[in-house]
Amino acid sequence: MFSITDYNYDLPKELIAQKPIEKRDQSKLIFLHRKTGSLSHHNFYELFDLLLPTDVLVVNNTEVIPGKLIGKKNTGGKAEVLILDYSNAHDKKGNNTFVYECLIKASKRPRKGTSIFFDQGLKAEVINFSNGIYSLKFTCRGNFEEFLYRIGKVPLPPYIRRDKGEIPCDDKKSYQTVYASQKGAIAAPTAGLHFTKKFIEKLKLKNIKIVEITLHVGYGTFLPVRVSDIRDHRIHSEWCTIPEKSAEIINNAKANKSRIIAVGTTCVRSLEYLSDTNGDIISNSANCDLFIYPGYRFKVIDAMITNFHLPKSTLLMLVSAFAGRKNILNAYREAIKERYRFFSYGDAMFIG
Repeated sequence: MFSITDYNYDLPKELIAQKPIEKRDQSKLIFLHRKTGSLSHHNFYELFDLLLPTDVLVVNNTEVIPGKLIGKKNTGGKAEVLILDYSNAHDKKGNNTFVYECLIKASKRPRKGTSIFFDQGLKAEVINFSNGIYSLKFTCRGNFEEFLYRIGKVPLPPYIRRDKGEIPCDDKKSYQTVYASQKGAIAAPTAGLHFTKKFIEKLKLKNIKIVEITLHVGYGTFLPVRVSDIRDHRIHSEWCTIPEKSAEIINNAKANKSRIIAVGTTCVRSLEYLSDTNGDIISNSANCDLFIYPGYRFKVIDAMITNFHLPKSTLLMLVSAFAGRKNILNAYREAIKERYRFFSYGDAMFIG
């Protein structure tokens, strides 16, 4: 249960979804009954029939920023920059000069004082380096956010490839939930990609409550577990917040024995982290570093909607903690057999 090899499975490469389907809510959905292990197959829009009028859906309203920037160092070498802490950056001088923590991919590690030049006059200077993270001071003439959204790219997961000459995919739009509103993530809370505005309105007409919280997904979501015993793994922290109104709705629902359904693992971690020993949600903001793996006792959620996760990943361990490792791996084998699409742009699972 604690060995990294316990969370491995074989996935045909052709099942890794490279693009979203045309209509979000027509993706496939496998329903896993976690107490019995039974499975059934649906389309995502049929989730409507699997939910109860008393249910509360908790969604993550973080917005993926186009924080990947391609530039050149003052030495002429190419530099690929990824902004990590967009929501926490600060303007030190009050003149559109911003300092961000970043990752930099370059042939040689940039030293302190190195300048990096981007399109349309955007410039950055390396002011610090520690533990693989750079502090960059960005300057531009005009509104920095407008520059970023004009020249930046969405930092897609490494298993999604965009080849030259193929039909373009508007990832800035498709790699974003329809309810995204809080800028700061470098990866999408992908379980939410299946929802359309029309489907959400239909759920509300059934009296299902939709509650928003925020967790800015960080680059740690892509980092592999490098230890043989998963209990030795240390997960990266991600900033999250639960507003007072959202906490009130969730706590009242729990008091009335209604189901709390987390849309995605980011919501699971946020809810479980910002709750007391009784499972009551505490309205607060914090850096969430909760690593959930089998043996964890859930306090808040009763069900969850999620995508299919990478082998040996912390997200696979989280869903295994909730539904049982054997149940999850059996569901994955069934999904592979039925040619489900995996990972960020892939199909979904409802665990109830």
